[in-house]
Amino acid sequence: MTGTVYKSTGSWYTVKTQNGKIFECRIKGKFRLKGIKSTNPIAVGDHVDFELETKNNNETGVINKIHDRKNYIVRKSVKLSKQTHIIASNIDQVFLMITLKNPETFTSFIDRFLVTAEAYSIQTILLFNKIDSYDEESILEVKHLASVYRKIGYECIEISATSGKNVDKVKLLMENKVNMFAGNSGVGKSTLVNTIEPSLDLKTKEISEQHLQGQHTTTFAEMFDLSFDAKIIDTPGIRGFGVVDMDQEEVGDYFPELFALKQHCKFNNCLHVKEPNCAVKEALENDEIAFSRYRSYLQILEGEDEVYRTDNFDLE
Repeated sequence: MTGTVYKSTGSWYTVKTQNGKIFECRIKGKFRLKGIKSTNPIAVGDHVDFELETKNNNETGVINKIHDRKNYIVRKSVKLSKQTHIIASNIDQVFLMITLKNPETFTSFIDRFLVTAEAYSIQTILLFNKIDSYDEESILEVKHLASVYRKIGYECIEISATSGKNVDKVKLLMENKVNMFAGNSGVGKSTLVNTIEPSLDLKTKEISEQHLQGQHTTTFAEMFDLSFDAKIIDTPGIRGFGVVDMDQEEVGDYFPELFALKQHCKFNNCLHVKEPNCAVKEALENDEIAFSRYRSYLQILEGEDEVYRTDNFDLE
């Protein structure tokens, strides 16, 4: 039988088949995936094959195959620094929520997130929340920031999770997709999710922090079917988006506007820093690419990105 993993508790997996039947499944013996050094071989969102077994009058299953993933998100394992923990797989899109104030979402954070999502081949949509609470100057700042990312090719939507502004537009984009929401604590993520699906009752950031503070607790994800033909993956307690280890030469490939200019540089391995006849630096001087984006690129390139990480970050 074939199904999708909806929940993982480390040793048991809740698998839902295409006809809606739910089975509790386990894995038999060691289950390793080639090329992935992960603490958990199976994640929420995985498509798996399993065989039924009858045990103590309870019908359970044994997973014997995992289908190829189109993408996945990881975080570094707490105890095993060289390994990763797969948060979820086969995600169609992530919504990154951004606020100018209370809290301020820094462009370095946005760009770091987008680079990671590009590396995992996950589409990202930027949601500028709390638009109803901004003064005229702040609204102009939002529009300018949105224009920077629209120019690159990212969809940007101004929303209000409290008033409901453009929430229907977000719901429309979620239809027929597996979705995750991300953002710093306080950007209104939980409020938005509860506005979209009030019955879902996702754990709030405050509850997660109270429960996990000072503990290295394993985090288990869960997928939910929404009432309007969409899915959302809830990952309580995850406060950091997985970071991809990449070579310096690769970093620019995950900045779409830099990647588009790469072919016009004199050197194939141009890092766009000190090299002569660099198309990226020329575009920067001509204001054809945003300085904030180039600055973020340099920070990641120079290994300074750790400074811009935040402990107040959620994925759902």
